[in-house]
Amino acid sequence: MIRTPALLALTLHLGTAMAIDIAPLWDFSRPDQSERRFTTAMATAAGDDRLILATQVARVHGLRRDFTRALALLDTLAPQLAGAGPEARAWFALERGRARVSATHLPAQRSPEARALARADYLAAVQWAREAGRDGLAIDALHMLAFVDDTSAAQLHWAQEALVIAERSAQPEAARWRAPLLNNAGCALHAMGRYPEALAVFERALVWREQNGQAGATRVARWMVAWTLRALGRLDEAIAIQLRLEREWDEAGAPDPFVFDELVLLYRQLGGNDRAAMYEARRGAVK
Repeated sequence: MIRTPALLALTLHLGTAMAIDIAPLWDFSRPDQSERRFTTAMATAAGDDRLILATQVARVHGLRRDFTRALALLDTLAPQLAGAGPEARAWFALERGRARVSATHLPAQRSPEARALARADYLAAVQWAREAGRDGLAIDALHMLAFVDDTSAAQLHWAQEALVIAERSAQPEAARWRAPLLNNAGCALHAMGRYPEALAVFERALVWREQNGQAGATRVARWMVAWTLRALGRLDEAIAIQLRLEREWDEAGAPDPFVFDELVLLYRQLGGNDRAAMYEARRGAVK
């Protein structure tokens, strides 16, 4: 088992609309509740606020993999775009792109036609978000392009494009993307076998996590560093980090199977078959 997806599908870092703050309405683990919140808010909203809220209902449908319903809802909203501001237009384009190609879509659903349409939507979302001055929203759209153009080289390109905005922006919602985007860039570099570069990027992500006091996310960032050290053949350093992570996750009451996977591989490479077997057993015991 490998911890790294090609990308992190980021759900926690929402670009907050200037007209309405949608972030408090979202609970991605409870889409039904989120949908109720959006529809309740729509009852008293008007103009761009109402349009933005409706795009989030479409996103809920997408999270349920009901992409047909999501696109149908967005089609009903399209006539409102003529009188909408750039931020509402950006949300519309972003959510229509997500309804076409996203992390939620199965590979068979990512047809060339769907990719082309989604790419156009995401690029439009970037343009409208920049016009609205919403850096976090522009970054969200850029990071989604890596699900459309999903070669490692393309994923690295889109992560780097988004990082340029995140690292120059003074907006908090943009700054919060830095570590996830660094992680995505590191994963792309790792997939291309560019391990020294990947390590440098993962170390930058770790520093950001440490500085922002995010314990669980910091441990994941440290795991990425150790994972890359193993790829570089720096086994002693990698094993020291993974053993530290084992202790920290155990103390947090949440043993991490990905740590055990790495320890199995590391001890096998070092000839510690008994220790490898022990961690294999620990991995099997994690539900």
